[in-house]
Amino acid sequence: MAAAFNDVFMRKSFLCLAAIVLIGNAVVSAQTATALPQADIKGVNAFYPSNKAPLLPQQFIKLPVTAFKPSGWLKQQLLLQKEGLTGNLGEISIWLSKTDNAWLNKSGKGKYGWEELPYWLKGYGDMAYMLGDAKMIKDTKFWINAVLDNQRLDGDMGPIIVKGNGNRDLWANMPMIWCLRSYYEYSHDARIIACLTSYFKWLQNYPEERFLKDYWENSRGGDYLVSIYWLYNITGDKFLLDLATKVDKNTANWRQATNLPNWHNVNVAECFREPATYYLQSHAATDLEATYNDFKLIRNIYGQVPGGMFGSDENARKGYDDPRQAVETCGMVEQMTSDQYLLQYTGDTFWAENCEDVAFNTFPAAFTSDYKALRYLTAPNMVLNDSKNHAPGIANSGPFLMMNPFSSRCCQHNHSAGWVYYAENAWMATPDNGLAAQLYQAGTITAKVGNGTQVKITSATQYPFNDVVGFTVNTGKPVSFPLYLRVPKWCANASVMVNGKKVAVNAIPGGYIKLTNKWKKGDKISLKLPMQIKVRQWAKNKNSVSVNYGPLTYSLKIGETYKKEDSKKTAMGDSGWQETADPNKWPSFEIYPATAWNYGLLLDAKHPERSFTVVHKAWPKDGNPFTNANAPIELKATGKQINDWTIDKYGLCGVLPQSPVKTETAKANLTLVPMGGARLRISAFPVVE
Repeated sequence: MAAAFNDVFMRKSFLCLAAIVLIGNAVVSAQTATALPQADIKGVNAFYPSNKAPLLPQQFIKLPVTAFKPSGWLKQQLLLQKEGLTGNLGEISIWLSKTDNAWLNKSGKGKYGWEELPYWLKGYGDMAYMLGDAKMIKDTKFWINAVLDNQRLDGDMGPIIVKGNGNRDLWANMPMIWCLRSYYEYSHDARIIACLTSYFKWLQNYPEERFLKDYWENSRGGDYLVSIYWLYNITGDKFLLDLATKVDKNTANWRQATNLPNWHNVNVAECFREPATYYLQSHAATDLEATYNDFKLIRNIYGQVPGGMFGSDENARKGYDDPRQAVETCGMVEQMTSDQYLLQYTGDTFWAENCEDVAFNTFPAAFTSDYKALRYLTAPNMVLNDSKNHAPGIANSGPFLMMNPFSSRCCQHNHSAGWVYYAENAWMATPDNGLAAQLYQAGTITAKVGNGTQVKITSATQYPFNDVVGFTVNTGKPVSFPLYLRVPKWCANASVMVNGKKVAVNAIPGGYIKLTNKWKKGDKISLKLPMQIKVRQWAKNKNSVSVNYGPLTYSLKIGETYKKEDSKKTAMGDSGWQETADPNKWPSFEIYPATAWNYGLLLDAKHPERSFTVVHKAWPKDGNPFTNANAPIELKATGKQINDWTIDKYGLCGVLPQSPVKTETAKANLTLVPMGGARLRISAFPVVE
């Protein structure tokens, strides 16, 4: 991993290869293809708000929430969420009740009213806009209008919660402002700009000795920064830069070389980006480096595991670094969100790689396949999902491994933003009035490019379950603009065709292919991203290994037996539900292993990738590839059972044995499935002899 980070910092030179592409029998001299090791795009986008001086220019620019319409498996995940917990949480969660809710009162008082509503609304509202769902949009407007209508005369808004030290809790307003920003992208409602301007002026006058002093808000001040810069880029109000400095000054210190302000998994995933965000204003390279260092620090100690995250099942603890240590579903969502912003700020594809890692290999497994229940914690090695207390093996006391729609109070609400934020960042605008395909998905992007012409580009793919992404351009008139295609770091031989002719460009792994052309209606682009087996050794975690095929990490296929339980009886202690919430309609589930799980892999020592056979299967009829039964790609392998590797006294998968493991058990044929579809999983394997 250290080498990877050195690579991130040292990639400063640029290799540019011009090419003339043959289209039909004609030579189109206006078209060029350039291989970029890292984005270094100049200019100011004429159509979408981006950083105003003195903020540093960003490499990529977020498009409005309605710009991309997903199709394929990603749309299916959103529809499952809509029909599942996200779309129906209003009938379950007590914090979404419209009775005695502080978000509905100008006084800011009420029994219910903290982070839960905006956590849920962040994803629910964006899904409403993206899917164009009338009912969801109506529900969203109810809450947005309540926030706007109940803003107080001094600019303050939201629940008034006073902590024991007398300080006002400001945290809950941070995610609510994100909801307001998305609504503005959807509606261009001028009330949003007036509301946020008034609120930030109130915040600027807030006494500094009481500002951001509570634990959550102190950790998460960076969420204010993102919104302050968003508003500044629209209005140009200079006081916002002073407020940003005030926020940075009073936020927890995420710039320490060998320590973090705290080791709470969600805080780390959400807040490590704060120095890089303020870097846009400070221009201090040390701020940007601090964010990279925070990412590296937590993973060097607790993240020597597959799946893009780290083991911090509430708070990371010394000595608890095995792949059985878990991360909150909230942490996954916040990590992907951080990756998306850092990709915009830096242009470094490293962040897109990690976003994919979490999205494909960790996030889907936190839910039942129908998205009607979720669990608080998910680990790379997890062979039991039940309602028992597994402390101190994990850091929480209670039923934290249970799939339960009535439980996991924060994750129950915050999970909603995971896939829709991912979809929003599939494409980005560029400073030179072009477009960049970042997170490859099927769907259609609609955006202004070049001289202001609106284009639609439809992408067709089942990525990451296949290696081809096709693009079709639809434009009313020919228009010149650059199109950037991200080349994953794992891909050694990416290639491009335009209108059936191969483009002469030597793509650089971890960089971009830049295609510049006068694009016309019907132009077709085909991007090929050949996938290979790669075996990764985790030397700091017992010499265990994980197996990748392209961006997908693979887990042992374990039989899963589901046992239905009462959601109320198996909920965590801080859970809350409405009186009419029906546990029969929304049951919880325990999941038990139906087959042996304690296998190590037999590997070819010189060529470990030759130890696996790739098996392609039919695409699932229901369009959901994230289940063991539906897995479109399996790997066949050979291993041996390790008899003394068992479930331990805490009811958890036993700590990994040191590899190589000598065992006299017979060889066995094993099937590996994508990690993201495995609710029970062994993803960090011992190596056996």
